Amino acid sequence: MTSYHVAVDHIDPDTLETTSTYLGTCGQAHADEMRAIAALPDTERHVKEHPRLDGAFMVLRDDGDLDVYVPVDAAEYRVYEPDPDAKSLQVMPRGASGPAYIDGAVRFGSQSIGGAMDTPGNPPRATWHTTESPAGGSYFTSIAAYLMRVGAEPQVIYDPVTDRIGQLGPLTSSARALKNDGTRRTNREGKVNIQVEVLGRAASPWTKGFDPASKPNFRRLIAAMRAHGIPDVWPAGKPPATAALAGSGARSRTTWQSKGGHYAHAQVPGNDHWDPGAIDTGIVPGKATSDSGTPPGGNAGSSSTYTVKKGDTLSAIAKKHGTTVAKLVSLNGLKNPDKLTVGQKLTLPGAASTPAAQHEPFPGAAFFHTGRTSQIVTAMGRRLVAEGCGKYKSGPGPNWTLADKASYAAWQRKLGYTGAAADGIPGKTSWDKLRVPKSL
Repeated sequence: MTSYHVAVDHIDPDTLETTSTYLGTCGQAHADEMRAIAALPDTERHVKEHPRLDGAFMVLRDDGDLDVYVPVDAAEYRVYEPDPDAKSLQVMPRGASGPAYIDGAVRFGSQSIGGAMDTPGNPPRATWHTTESPAGGSYFTSIAAYLMRVGAEPQVIYDPVTDRIGQLGPLTSSARALKNDGTRRTNREGKVNIQVEVLGRAASPWTKGFDPASKPNFRRLIAAMRAHGIPDVWPAGKPPATAALAGSGARSRTTWQSKGGHYAHAQVPGNDHWDPGAIDTGIVPGKATSDSGTPPGGNAGSSSTYTVKKGDTLSAIAKKHGTTVAKLVSLNGLKNPDKLTVGQKLTLPGAASTPAAQHEPFPGAAFFHTGRTSQIVTAMGRRLVAEGCGKYKSGPGPNWTLADKASYAAWQRKLGYTGAAADGIPGKTSWDKLRVPKSL
């Protein structure tokens, strides 16, 4: 009979710091009992097998904690270490055209999970996974703890029930959620490879009943992907609806390595999972513009978070914030609306507003002068680097400098401007052609 080391991983909801508490060892009988409890149809616990350690497993808990069971005789396992300079990709990525972080995303862990891409000259892409777990409640936190525990972090985790979004690393760095294809490092394929673990199961596509108009964080995620130049296409076709279809020639190396766009985990060569299932490609990524309603990536208002206090009821919170109990239950995946916990975080719905433009409008030539500090300057600089016109020794950054002026002059010359016309001061025609992403 096997004995197990037992621990509990806890992510503090306020500081987001992870603590692991070792509880000692247990026997096979106790481990079997925990598996049996998690298998009950009405349980709020869910077993996740360790992908690299035979016999090891973890129990996702509805309260956000993670129970860990590792055989005492298990061999040590290792995952690849992040690049030594991975932290530099968090702040000022070289050659990036989009953001390193999504506005409002919860940041878990050290944010150093990968490094620079192996093939930055290849097209950008997004890879979609499912966690094969419940969604809603506090599974968002326990899933983050699990992914960090097993060293299989994507850049992004997303809960379609609560619209909560988190990052385990910057979008401009590689992730660790894919297997290599021989010596080809699939995590590092393309200009970017933004990987998203969606809380849900492949057999029950999470897009069923999903309305992007009521999910501002989902739209921010899609907008960030577009800012990185990821096209709204599925080069390998729609995600396979079954495991059998995933194994019938869906993993083309030629397509994966040469075409940018959105991919299912089931379409990545060298991998054997069939997630995320038959998700609706009309929603993921959807259309960049829409004849009616708010486009994916538009701004339909910002959600906010409320911390439950002693004596709070869901009806009182709903009344105070101008919403309904039903909306709060749906948005937060509440299984027992009558039972709130002091300190519990509730997502509040945002109000609708005018869709945001995808690109920064020309701010006028007078905007660009010494002393100007703006994120627009940073976004412009990143686009100039992406176009091969960067003249920066460091950066780009938010302060307008001579390096920005020299870089923009290089862009003007690339467009065919000559002489005094390539003066490094943006004009409307050259600015519109640069397509600087709108700040998220």
